[in-house]
Amino acid sequence: MSSNTSIALLFPGQGSQSIGMGKDLTEKYPIARQTFEEADEALGYKLSNLCFEGPEEQLRMTEITQPAILSASIAAWRVLNEKGLTPSSVAGHSLGEYSAHVAAGTLTFADAVRTVRNRGKYMQEAVPVGVGAMAAILGMDAEKATAVCHDAAQSEVCEPANINSPEQVVISGHAAAVERAITLANERGAKRAVLLQVSAPFHCSLMKPAQDRLAADLLKLNFRIPNVPVVCNVDAASVNDAEQSRDALIRQVTGSVKWDQSIRLLISQGVQSFVEVGPGKVLFGLMRQIDRSKKCLNVSDEASLQKTLEHFAAVSA
Repeated sequence: MSSNTSIALLFPGQGSQSIGMGKDLTEKYPIARQTFEEADEALGYKLSNLCFEGPEEQLRMTEITQPAILSASIAAWRVLNEKGLTPSSVAGHSLGEYSAHVAAGTLTFADAVRTVRNRGKYMQEAVPVGVGAMAAILGMDAEKATAVCHDAAQSEVCEPANINSPEQVVISGHAAAVERAITLANERGAKRAVLLQVSAPFHCSLMKPAQDRLAADLLKLNFRIPNVPVVCNVDAASVNDAEQSRDALIRQVTGSVKWDQSIRLLISQGVQSFVEVGPGKVLFGLMRQIDRSKKCLNVSDEASLQKTLEHFAAVSA
């Protein structure tokens, strides 16, 4: 299968984890098995066992979740890559941006897996449990949701964290401010505004201590020029350079994930087909809210892999 100028690969972020992720591909493809072995070695514990067997409460711990999703995503990507599917661009949602950079050759897998373990740890430790919160505002556009955050803040932090689609904005900040924002959003015509079960208020200025600690780690790593453009969350822009890539990953910790804008950028660049690579179908679902006319597929196990390969084989036939 040759490269296709109109395919973008998308990599999921936290919340897409499930017990058993990566197991099917690992049993069938040596390259997937090797990926989990590399992760186990880089981390010094059996991450593979936690991915394949759980327990769920451990898999949900941020410093385990992040390397687990990255590893399952890269295992799936390496299988896809062996099958000859090469994209014109890559993007990842929050944590998924690291998977995108591994796929683009910007970072080694071992460096990425250790970095996201620390990223998870730093994010967890940045804000004491109970101080922060996150909520999803559904059926309200980003501009109105941003105004809700501004009005609810009242000298506390309340900021848009993930601009996921025209119908979904996730907000983050101090617990009381987020509660006020939920009330305001409901009063101002949101379909729904609901508190999310998360362990910390990600992607807002409360994450500054985590950003500073992560920056020190990222500055020590060797970043290479990406082989394909990586669309970064914080600017919704393509990065083609090693230092830009590092800088975007640093700023991403406190910055909002501009997912809706990132997908629209890829569409404007001529992307016709999107493949979500890794566990779950969260990005697949968001894609349907952003632009239903584009083909969206996913690769998380043998069945979805075959379906995706058959699609592209038929298209190029």
